[in-house]
Order: sequence, then C-alpha cells, then structure tokens
Amino acid sequence: MPRGAIPTPRSELSDSEPYQPEPGAEIFVPSGDFPTPNHELAAAHPFRARGTAPESFLAWPNDIGAWGNDSFSDSVWTEEAFAKACAEPKPFISEDVVLRAARECGSSNFARFMQTHGFEVDGTAFLDGPFYKVNWTNMPALHGAIADVGPVKVGVASASFTAGAYGQITSGSSGWAIYGIPTGQPENYCASLCGYGPLAALVSLFQQHRVTVQVPSGMPAGLCYAMFARNSLGIIDQQSLINITGEAWVRDPTTIVKKLGG
Repeated sequence: MPRGAIPTPRSELSDSEPYQPEPGAEIFVPSGDFPTPNHELAAAHPFRARGTAPESFLAWPNDIGAWGNDSFSDSVWTEEAFAKACAEPKPFISEDVVLRAARECGSSNFARFMQTHGFEVDGTAFLDGPFYKVNWTNMPALHGAIADVGPVKVGVASASFTAGAYGQITSGSSGWAIYGIPTGQPENYCASLCGYGPLAALVSLFQQHRVTVQVPSGMPAGLCYAMFARNSLGIIDQQSLINITGEAWVRDPTTIVKKLGG
C-alpha cells in the first residue's frame, strides 16, 4: 500500500485489514452522499468471500417505491429501503417510514441508527447488521457479498451518469442500460448493486421479471452489474462502475427483524 506523495487508492483501503483507532473513536460508515474519510474507510472491517459465487446472479425487490426521492435528496435512505425489499424477508418499507427514520436520525451516526433503531413498522423494527467494506475491484469479494449476503451499498459520482455515457438512466423506470461512463467526478450519491453477470445473462434475468432492458448499441458484452439508482433498476458495465465508485459496503445480514415492546 503506497504512502507519501501518491495517494493510496480507495479500493486498496477497502481491501485492507483495519487499523486500531483511538479508544472510543466513532466510525461513521457508510455515507455515499459524500465520501467516507480515508481514515474511517481504513478502520472498517473488510468483507471476505465465503466461497465461490455463481457466474451470474440477480436479487429482485418485491417492489420499488418513491421513498421520498422526488422531495428528499438523501439517497442513503432510499438505498436502505431498496435493500430491505431485496433481501429476505423482503419487507416493503413505506415512504412515510423512510422519511421518519431520516428525520429521527438527523446528522447523527447513520450506521448506528440503522443497527439500533432502523425502520419501525407496526411494532417491528427492521435493522441493519454490521457494515463491512467491500473492494469493488475485487470480483470474488464483490460477487460473494451480493450473492451470499445482499445488496451492496455503493457511493458513486452521479454527475458522471450523463457525462460522455452511452445509454441513460431513466428515473423511476427500470430496464435502462448504460456504459462508457468516465472518471473524474466526486462521489455524491448512494446507489445499490443487487446483481451481476455477463450482459446477456443479466438481460435474461431482468426478462424473467418482465422487464425488457434497452441495451444501447456497442455496450460491452462482458461483466456488468444490476444497479439501483434514481428509483429504478438497470445495468451498468464493469468499467463504468469502477470509474464512478468511491466506496462499497455490505450489511451482514442485510435485515435483522426485531419485535418492539412486550
């Protein structure tokens, strides 16, 4: 891991063993809307794959809601609701519950809030398990996290979605595909990865859920990812994902169900 005048790539920080922070130091992970500081990324525990992941995989949500996206800009919370809808027991969290959780959390530690309060629905709390950093350039780790645990929360540069890209993300309408996204924009948005595989395999998996993917001409046929962004599901090529991603996290488990009271 380099030091000095050449900054350590954040993907390497995501693959490193955690250093020991000062006693009582608080780690604010994850973010997405803004980059997690390097020292916090380095201090987090990395996810390690548990076995060989399948060649292709797709977790489909039981539904996709607005979740306040039209009036509430914090994509971290929208991603949380999406992840819950993808992973067993697949609870659908209403927009009111999402907005209430965001207000109650405020500027306090997001990760702690989701592990202690979570989304509360009719006497039941849907919590997050502990967060583990994932190296998004390490395919066995990333694929293992998606297939064996649940959707991977990624902090990306949303400004790059329309900068020199081929294809486009259609807000609120699943089935888009995009490639050729360049680097160079700051991380400012929280998306989610729920599937991966060769392009043709992913298109076929989408079709099984009655969603026809609009593949732009010239899109690479190799490894791609199913990505939730702007309240819709679509496909992004591997290189574009690497170009725009600044951090990745998996909750293990994605959902913990806790009965309240009584």
